[in-house]
Amino acid sequence: VQLQASGGGLVQPGGSLRLSCATSGLDLNYYAIGWFRRAPGKEREWVSCINRGDSTTYYTDSAKGRFAISRESAKNTVSLQMNGLKPEDTAVYYCAAVLAGYRRPCTRYDYNYWGQGTLVTVSS
Repeated sequence: VQLQASGGGLVQPGGSLRLSCATSGLDLNYYAIGWFRRAPGKEREWVSCINRGDSTTYYTDSAKGRFAISRESAKNTVSLQMNGLKPEDTAVYYCAAVLAGYRRPCTRYDYNYWGQGTLVTVSS
């Protein structure tokens, strides 16, 4: 199983970025996918995830209304659309996967497959 995150970069406050997580070696229809981030000097935190099966999505409070996670199983890709970016969103973003039960909330897993991170910098 391999995951590769991409799409990070430098963006001004209020701007948008779309992160992509390309996966291989797994069938997205059987895995929950999560996005996490680690800001400078801080612990890694969960940002969002999407269930296997019913594609229910979850977001940390700071991401609600601004971020949107989506899955394209045919392309083996999960994306994170980030709008209204703020300086506090600056972090290395990681995607992760876990073999999941059908409709079990993706927030309840310890993710065991991780991609390398992609850096998002929000600054004027």
